[in-house]
Amino acid sequence: MRNADIKGVCNMFVVTGATGQLGSQIVDRLLDRLPPEAVGVSVRDVDRAVGLAERGVRVRAGDFTDPATLEHAFEGADKVLVVSAAIHGAAAVAANRAAIDAARAAGAKRILYTSHQAASRDSLFAPQPTHAATEEHLAGLGVPFTALRNGFYASTLSLCIGAAVQTGQLVAPADGPVSWTAHADLAEAAAVALAEEGLLDGITPALTAAQALDLEAVAAILSDITGRTVTRVVVTDDQWRSAAIAGGMPPAAADFTLGMYRAARHGEFAVTDPTLETLIGRRPTSARVALEAIVAPR
Repeated sequence: MRNADIKGVCNMFVVTGATGQLGSQIVDRLLDRLPPEAVGVSVRDVDRAVGLAERGVRVRAGDFTDPATLEHAFEGADKVLVVSAAIHGAAAVAANRAAIDAARAAGAKRILYTSHQAASRDSLFAPQPTHAATEEHLAGLGVPFTALRNGFYASTLSLCIGAAVQTGQLVAPADGPVSWTAHADLAEAAAVALAEEGLLDGITPALTAAQALDLEAVAAILSDITGRTVTRVVVTDDQWRSAAIAGGMPPAAADFTLGMYRAARHGEFAVTDPTLETLIGRRPTSARVALEAIVAPR
């Protein structure tokens, strides 16, 4: 039975970024728990959210970089889930803060934010100082909040493995264990946190899969899945960067990705925690299952 039906009260729960990979799944899972009239979304392009509108969801235009649009998007919201801005650097902090401030101004009784398990001012991976700064701003507003410290997205494995299945070599810089975590599991956890009262307050424990695996372990899983030997090959950061740029990756993107490898070998993504399993009521998706989904179409 839906949470809002049980209470007999139809509050408004607003989700930003609802046409993105994470936000769209959060809305789907929220609609499993709440009537559509209790769900609103804030999106940059309302034309991409026609399907949600047809399901009875309130769809309004909202852009973090144009805060004036958020007043209408968040109007009447009881809770707002701010999916972190898909931009980098100082602009991302400003955008996240604008959305959080707008949610507070709209009178939201709780503000939720999709942070990261490795959020830290000192992180070697560029998004993490952004998450840390956003968490600090959110915590200082005096409004009940939840910072969902999401595990490292398992979908990133597709970038890491590249052509490994075809070449038999998984070539990358030195790395470290990563708790590869599925979008679907994190979306379900976010929907639970939105719909249910009293589950998560403040900064959450790391919301992760049960295991943390390095790329050597990933190569072994790929070998087992495909029946083809995949060998882990470690190259220097400079070698990897040069090859990536030669293959068409923009230099800024190569530097960004190198930060991920440096943070991984520093142990930033090695933490696992049972909180996600408790929230969703089942064992989180494993890296093996995520890899099977990635390589199956090949």
